[in-house]
Amino acid sequence: VQLQASGGGLVQAGGSLRLSCAASSAASSRIFPISALGWYRQAPGKNQELVARIQSGGTTTYADSVKGRFTITRENAKSTVYLQMNSLNPEDTGVYYCNMRALWGKGTQVTVSS
Repeated sequence: VQLQASGGGLVQAGGSLRLSCAASSAASSRIFPISALGWYRQAPGKNQELVARIQSGGTTTYADSVKGRFTITRENAKSTVYLQMNSLNPEDTGVYYCNMRALWGKGTQVTVSS
């Protein structure tokens, strides 16, 4: 496993979760600082979608549905990317995956109850 995601869980609407994704191998850690990083999600019955992305220089982009609620950050010293998710709603339910180049994390389940 070269990308290890964690932090998912069950939360009530309006709550918050913080996802983390760490590069766990020497090879992935070496390229981490110079790589764009992304969080994607797949809701039941829907296609996978990009949630947030952060470039190596720190520039961020977000899906319209999460703007103002989610924040992606990176900590290169720890080879870790984070996704802070606030004001969660049931439509945010899904499996969240982190991505770096051709590498994908295993996915972590986020379930938001109404």
